Order: sequence, then C-alpha cells, then structure tokens
Amino acid sequence: MSMSGSKKDVESEKQKALDAAISQIERAFGRGAIMKLKQHPAEKMDSVSTGSIALDAALGIGGLPKGRIVEIFGPESSGKTTLALHVIAEAQKQGGNCAFIDAEHALDTVYARKLGVNVGDLIVSQPDTGEQALHIVEYLVCSGAIDVIVVDSVAALTPRAEIEGDMGDQHMGLQARLLSHALRKLTSVVSKANCILVFINQIRIKIGVIYGNPEVTTGGSALKFYTSIRLDIRKVSAIKDKDNVIGNQTRVKVVKNKVAPPFKQAEFDIVYNEGISKLGEIVDMGVKFGFVEKSGAHYSYGAVKLGQGRENAKGYLKSNPDIANELEQKIRACLAESMHSSDLFAVDERTDVLEEEVF
Repeated sequence: MSMSGSKKDVESEKQKALDAAISQIERAFGRGAIMKLKQHPAEKMDSVSTGSIALDAALGIGGLPKGRIVEIFGPESSGKTTLALHVIAEAQKQGGNCAFIDAEHALDTVYARKLGVNVGDLIVSQPDTGEQALHIVEYLVCSGAIDVIVVDSVAALTPRAEIEGDMGDQHMGLQARLLSHALRKLTSVVSKANCILVFINQIRIKIGVIYGNPEVTTGGSALKFYTSIRLDIRKVSAIKDKDNVIGNQTRVKVVKNKVAPPFKQAEFDIVYNEGISKLGEIVDMGVKFGFVEKSGAHYSYGAVKLGQGRENAKGYLKSNPDIANELEQKIRACLAESMHSSDLFAVDERTDVLEEEVF
C-alpha cells in the first residue's frame, strides 16, 4: 500500500471518530451543543452607540458590543453614570428595553430625562443587598427581553452578611467572592440573550504603594477577566463660560477590548444638564478630518461661517441642525473607513489601574 493511500485511510478513520464523538455529544446535550463554525458563519457584531462619535470610533465597532459585559470605571464626578445613561438613551432610540440597577440609590431621573432617556419606559430597581441586585440582573438577562442593563455601582453591591452585621465587622473578600460567583453564571446567559451588561465601578487608593499607580478598582479581580470592554473615564479640565464652570472636558481610554484593537482613547465635552456634547465633537472632528476649516479662532464649513471661537461654532450648529447632521454623516463615513487604524485615537498601552479587593 502506498504512503498516500495509508495517509488517506488514517484521515478517514479520524473523521469517522470525530463524527461519532459529535453524534454522541448531540445525543447527550442536544443539537447545537457543538457545531462547526461554517454552519453559523460569523456576522458583523451588533453594537449600541455610546452617544459619543469619538468613543464609538475608538471602540472599533461603533459602540458597545451586544452580548458582552462592560466595565466603566473612574474617579468621582468623572462622568461614569452620564456615559451609561447615554448608552441607555441610544438603546431606547433603537426600540430596546433597558434596566438600571441603582445600588447606590442615587439615580436622578430629571437629569436622565435631559440626556434623552425615556424614564417612563426605564426599568429601575433599588436593591437592598448585593445578592438581591445580582439575582435581579440574572432574572432580567434570562428573560431575553432586555437590551441594556446598567449596575451602578459595583462598590455599592454590599453583601447581605455585611449589612446584617455590626459596624466595624471585618468581611474579608466577601464582595469579591459574590461577584466572582455571579459573573460565572451571568457571562453565558448575557451572550445568549444578546444583552449588554454594564458595571459602573469606583476607584480606591491602595495604601503602601511606592512605585506604580496606587489606584485599584473595587470588587476583586473577577470583573476584569469577564469584561469584554473596560473604559477608564477621567475629567481632563473644566469648561468655562466667563467665570462659570459649565462642564468638563473628558477623556476615555479603552484599556481592554476583546472585539477590536484596544488602547485607544476619545475626548469629548460633558456639559452640565446636557450630557455629552455631540456638537463639540462635530466641530473638533470636522477640523481633524478637514471638513471644517479653522483659521485662527474662526471656524468655517465651505462657504458657511460657523463663528469665532469653538463655543460660537457649536452655537451655530445648534441653530442649524441640517448642517450639523450633514457634518456628522461625513465624519461617521470617514470614521467607518479608518475605524481599525492603529494610529487613530492611539494611546499609551500602559494600564496602571490594578483590580483587587479593597478592604
């Protein structure tokens, strides 16, 4: 027998053995328990916009991916909840159902409405314990009817034993174990339900760190492993109108991304009582891509004079939504072409924030 014939016989036997194993698995666990990917070819990943043009581009797929777990962390008053509420507003615009697990008991519905959230249709829960909050999340995800769930925040998911205990009692690692157990159960059902589960997290300072960044996020290390996207949001500077502070310039770093190249960043304005300033992004990115000409302090779009100064240019676009929409479409078209560019929104790959239980 030739060597080629012997090799074909071996391959044939291996294929028969594989087919038998697949048949046995399907009998034991049902059809669909195992498959070849050619039976279900990869499709473009669905996403929900963050409300920021620049951040959608930095994420690489036009927003937060459906069927994945996302973490948004940063210092106090950096815009974490604002960003999460914008995601809810964008999902509702697509006809989706959204839930907000308010573990901090601090949801401002008036502010949420100003950001575009339909608060009448928003499902809200204010749980008493961390276990209750995560059980509610599990029930909502398993329903298959929810598109976005926001948990605000991980630090407020207090274990029942801690609530029922006395002040000053030590509960070492209790919250970390609670989250680790919950995420093991949630990660698969979130994927099957095609739901976005967003965890908002806080930052603490680790005592005794001399070298490196002393910042740590709460809740242990499990969350960083189960998340597909991790966003580090920081306030860069204040936005002033004369002597009055009217908002913050904000920077978001994509420190982890399983669905596109990571380590990119985006900058945008968060205006008080308005949220993310899309008009500010249109002006800045219009200049970046050459659609808007900046001559000194003057901005122009073709023959149209937008005004002197960035704020006046934003004001003109606000008064002329047709021009703003036209510019936005051109910018998004350019971003779609260059979304996977390695230098667009590039950032230092150093990710200093550690993740471990803070006692």
